[in-house]
Amino acid sequence: MDLNFKNELAVMPDLRHRLRQLRWFRATFRGNAKAVTQHYGIGFEINEEKLTRVFLDWVEMVDAQKTYAQLDRGDFIIYAAGLALKEMIRHAPVVVTPDSAVSSDTDNAEIVRFWPEGFLYTNYCVCAIAAIFEQEFGDAPRLDRCADDLRIWWSYRENTREMPASAVAFLDRFFGAEPNWVAPDLVEGRLAMRTAIEAGRKNIEAPSIFPDLAT
Repeated sequence: MDLNFKNELAVMPDLRHRLRQLRWFRATFRGNAKAVTQHYGIGFEINEEKLTRVFLDWVEMVDAQKTYAQLDRGDFIIYAAGLALKEMIRHAPVVVTPDSAVSSDTDNAEIVRFWPEGFLYTNYCVCAIAAIFEQEFGDAPRLDRCADDLRIWWSYRENTREMPASAVAFLDRFFGAEPNWVAPDLVEGRLAMRTAIEAGRKNIEAPSIFPDLAT
């Protein structure tokens, strides 16, 4: 991944809420496309109508599940980014500029050549996650080595062509989490959420060892 754009996102106050405003979502997406172009030399054309549809569908899904953020905020941030990634792949708001090609041999150049649009979408979501984590938790989560493995990207592209929701699972895998391959976009099926729910049940069911202090 090209995480240089993360630094631009991280200086925006209250990034998590700003990205849920259409003008900021569109502006940061265009900024990420510019950063990828500068790094790799490949150009992109953005369909603003499709990008708006991505945003509207994404915000609707996140709003429907936002109560889960109370269980595990960090995992929900990654999950929400996965939903955005799914919608980008589903609506395909970007195409490569005609006669444009990767002109750099830097890290991930092979992946960009293989699937430039997918790399752009994924890079945006990864940078957003990293920047939000820095703002809210002080440090960004580490990417797993598989995020730079071209073989994984072959599987990533093929699977998301058949089922865009699998993008959520691949993003989880890139961050070293255990994906839910069966129902990737089902929030209650996520390991972190199941763990938090089970822990909450145990806390409710466990009797107090100091009954006199419980009242």
